[in-house]
Amino acid sequence: MSKKKTSAKVNTEMNFQENNENIDKKSNDQKNVPVLVITYFVVVLFIAMLANIIIFMVRDADTAIANSYNKRENLYAEKVIKGSIISSDGEILAETVVDSEGNESRYYPYANMFSHVVGYDSNGQSGLEMLSTYYLLTSNQNIVKQVYNALTDKKNLGNNVVTTIDFNLQQTAYNALGYNDGAVVVLEPSTGKMLVQVSKPDFDPNNIDALIGESEDSDSSYLLNRATQGLYPPGSTFKILTAMEYMREHNDYQKYSYTCQGEDIFSGVGIHCYSYKVHGNINLKDSLAYSCNTSFSNIGLSLDKAKYRQLCEDFLFNEDLPYDGYYSKSSFVINAKSEASSMPQTAIGQGDTLLTPLHNAMIMSTIANGGVLMKPYLIDRIETCDGNMVKKFKPDTYGKIISAGEAETMCELLTGVTEYGTASDYFYGTSYTVAGKTGTAEFNEAGDSHSWFVGFSNVDNPDIVVCVLVENASSTGASASYIARQIFDAYYANH
Repeated sequence: MSKKKTSAKVNTEMNFQENNENIDKKSNDQKNVPVLVITYFVVVLFIAMLANIIIFMVRDADTAIANSYNKRENLYAEKVIKGSIISSDGEILAETVVDSEGNESRYYPYANMFSHVVGYDSNGQSGLEMLSTYYLLTSNQNIVKQVYNALTDKKNLGNNVVTTIDFNLQQTAYNALGYNDGAVVVLEPSTGKMLVQVSKPDFDPNNIDALIGESEDSDSSYLLNRATQGLYPPGSTFKILTAMEYMREHNDYQKYSYTCQGEDIFSGVGIHCYSYKVHGNINLKDSLAYSCNTSFSNIGLSLDKAKYRQLCEDFLFNEDLPYDGYYSKSSFVINAKSEASSMPQTAIGQGDTLLTPLHNAMIMSTIANGGVLMKPYLIDRIETCDGNMVKKFKPDTYGKIISAGEAETMCELLTGVTEYGTASDYFYGTSYTVAGKTGTAEFNEAGDSHSWFVGFSNVDNPDIVVCVLVENASSTGASASYIARQIFDAYYANH
């Protein structure tokens, strides 16, 4: 056989062998596909489970243990006497009382004054009683004392929760709201500390068992925390966001001019100013200061609806709030496809927009803090029963929502409200400066309205944000601005 034929035969055999190897490899690869898929799936599932465990341990464990339906809580209570809840200035707001027979009961020394923020610990839980159960039923008592208690079959004393709530400010706000239904929230904008949380109507948590039994047979809503769960039309306080969006879309906003005649029609919707007041020729700052409805309806028609919605969602409308307690989510319904006829009412804070007093305070806090929102929080630190530090909670930033320049401009605009605008009579002669916004929010076709004020003090270096909501103020004659003034005065009387 020639070398040429031999070489061809060898090549043919090699090609045949190579083809067989490729076929076998392809076949093996196809067989391995299900194995690889299952392997990857198991790996991904393991990672997801591990991530879920970490998230639970870091973020959700305390809340889960605090849940009144969690039987593990009962195990803690069998060994630990629940600790006290204390104000930032040392007043005991809730404590466990043990009688001569060893029976334990929760006692609330100030009864109704802290009812919603502190909550209750019977027939379920609410407020700080629920949020801080884990800490209150954990004991870091002296180890020698714990050993002694274990040997003598006695309970350890639980840790105490020291809150951010300022007793004197809470008392001032509670008294200032008087017999009115409504809410007050006071925040420290630079940290997010909540200094005041008042809601009325209120209740006495010392009698919660009887009250819950009564509430089942009535339509009373005194258990609802209006500060965090009450949803209201924002009224003219919403003009803050309308003005902000206008400034974003119009670099020449300082040239804005409008002639107010007290009433006008916009896209077929009739709008009038309060008491049909004629404001004449006004700029943007005057429009905000005088809370001119017709001017802001005019502004509303010029806005890009999609961008308007985006700004509101940046400010957490339709979004979860960075707050650990129970709250209601605020809503803003305008979108790119909304009819033009929906804008005149929306721009002045009427229409379908709803928010809570807590959320309104957070919006103002963002402006006061240079565009950065700090997460509101209620617990300052955990201490042992002997007063030793266990854990300190630090301020936490949610994020930058608007630029520092936008915040500074809004501060300048909002000073007009208190210097010569709708709140000027209430803040005349103060030893401190105030920037803020009033609001009259109609809630029915008869024109009945709630009263709002939201603002901050010491404008150049803000100290506190105060938000007041008075329900049905058109009938009671109460003023949110008047109540806010009392709170600001009380703050500076002690600082």
